[in-house]
Amino acid sequence: MHRFRYRGDALFVEEVEAARLAERYGTPLYVYSAGTIVDHYDRLVSSLRELHPLVCYAVKANSNLSVLRLLASRGCGFDLVSGGELYRVLRAGGDPALCTFAGVAKTSQEITEALEAGIYSFIVESREELAAIERVAARLGKRAPVALRVNPDVGAQTHAKVKTGIAESKFGIAAEEIEELYRQLALFPNLFLRGIQIHIGSQIRDVEPFEEAVRRVIPLVEIARDRFGAEFFDIGGGLGIAYEEALQSGDPGWWESKAQWATPARYAQRLRPLLEPLKLRIVVEPGRLLVGNAGILLTRVLYRKDRPQKKFVIVDAGMNDLIRPALYGSFHQIVPVARRAGESIEGDVVGPVCESGDCFASSRRLPWVEPGDLLAIFSAGAYGFSMASQYNSRPRPAEVLVEGTDHRLIRRRESYEDLVRGEQIGEDDRATDPERGAEG
Repeated sequence: MHRFRYRGDALFVEEVEAARLAERYGTPLYVYSAGTIVDHYDRLVSSLRELHPLVCYAVKANSNLSVLRLLASRGCGFDLVSGGELYRVLRAGGDPALCTFAGVAKTSQEITEALEAGIYSFIVESREELAAIERVAARLGKRAPVALRVNPDVGAQTHAKVKTGIAESKFGIAAEEIEELYRQLALFPNLFLRGIQIHIGSQIRDVEPFEEAVRRVIPLVEIARDRFGAEFFDIGGGLGIAYEEALQSGDPGWWESKAQWATPARYAQRLRPLLEPLKLRIVVEPGRLLVGNAGILLTRVLYRKDRPQKKFVIVDAGMNDLIRPALYGSFHQIVPVARRAGESIEGDVVGPVCESGDCFASSRRLPWVEPGDLLAIFSAGAYGFSMASQYNSRPRPAEVLVEGTDHRLIRRRESYEDLVRGEQIGEDDRATDPERGAEG
């Protein structure tokens, strides 16, 4: 559920009109609901409370410092995949002792930074990585906590680019190799096995793949617990959200009609009987689940372009602002910020980027819109701004956080100066300063 609602014909974010936010901060504009993020986190923790879970939010989904601080204030841990994400979490006041560090290509510098910060555990993806962590830990005179990521070879009904638990993916260690690694752990005196981890993919809408993966890996978890004193089982993340009817999913009744969906409650109900007997700390790594439907992208209609073959609604947001539709062919619900009378139209919602793929919706039935109208692109809280770029030399948009009747800027809109910051053409970088000119 979320806190985006129409009141009359006006879209509200919590207690604030979306149109007011667009007028105050401009467009394109990312808008997040703090109440939705907190509610999603609390619901997940409550559903798993018998397991005393450690929730490690996947920072890659949305790494804004204010979002991280909001979750840290609830006692949330963090799932990291880079040294930059660790830096962000520390800046936001997150506890490194509640952080896991995953990823297949950790550098020596990142391993050093994580060890010095005192993270909870590395999530190790290969024997070669064990050796790399061993070398850094030995140099620092530390014992590094590690968890082996098992690839359970479980497929899930999701996009091919976000399947991570199948044998053909780059992630994890094949189950048949884990026992050999157990025998080799004695060769790494500066490491200790703290846990076992799995993660089978993202945007998964049914419980069965999670249950199958947990069942397959439990025997290996029991060996890690009994032989090495491992203390946690990290079951990853991946629970999906509503994209097709994102606005409607704010209504509790909508979820009741989706009996097959893997909600946190149904997920917990199926997995608790498997996990409770292990007597281990259970770690979960939600990302999209917490923030996906807590964010929208506001964009203004610039033009209507009506051709005999097709109609186009041209907006000021582009694929550089929200790349998911271009990258994955993903669906995002698009609604007017102010509903108006008029016939609906069928057309493409497209942006200004010079790519035919710069399209948010294709042959979509939309309410009547005119130039100057505002649209809200839903389900933009996860993998929206975090994947944004400056492609076509377009400054990245601003971000705003709404809490009840309050709203505040949590990232300013980039300027043209931001586009060239850090670049140089000459020794004194004169040509990047329009005030000085090429000749100074």
